[in-house]
Amino acid sequence: MFLSTYENKLDKKGRVSVPASFRSYLSSLGYNGIICYPSFNNQSIEAWPQDRIEKISNTIDTLSPFEEKRDFFATSILSESTNLQFDSEGRISLTSKLLKHAKIKNSMIFVGQGKTFQIWEPTIFEKFRANARKKANLNRSSLKWESQFNK
Repeated sequence: MFLSTYENKLDKKGRVSVPASFRSYLSSLGYNGIICYPSFNNQSIEAWPQDRIEKISNTIDTLSPFEEKRDFFATSILSESTNLQFDSEGRISLTSKLLKHAKIKNSMIFVGQGKTFQIWEPTIFEKFRANARKKANLNRSSLKWESQFNK
């Protein structure tokens, strides 16, 4: 899983090192890269393994080919996605479009989200994190264990 948060900086060539634990998890799934797209939920970059993008693509394909929502999702996620491969040092080169969307200039925070991760500009993430913690506290009763965990 993608867990924890890590801060890294862009190097002089515009590359950033993906946290070793994230690369290790991706490698265990058989991947040497990540699919990234501009989040439409937040001012961040979504980073998903190939199989997760395939799942969302399959879900989009279940919609009628003439349904407006199908085009909205395909355009917002699939057409905006970029396949970024790791170099020999475990770095990726984020596109200028992705960096601009997340307002990243130099430093960025890699934020584990379980099956995916996000990349944020640090000060924007800190505001989001504080707000998310308050909302999670208010909504904590809605998070329930499935019966398999009650054993």
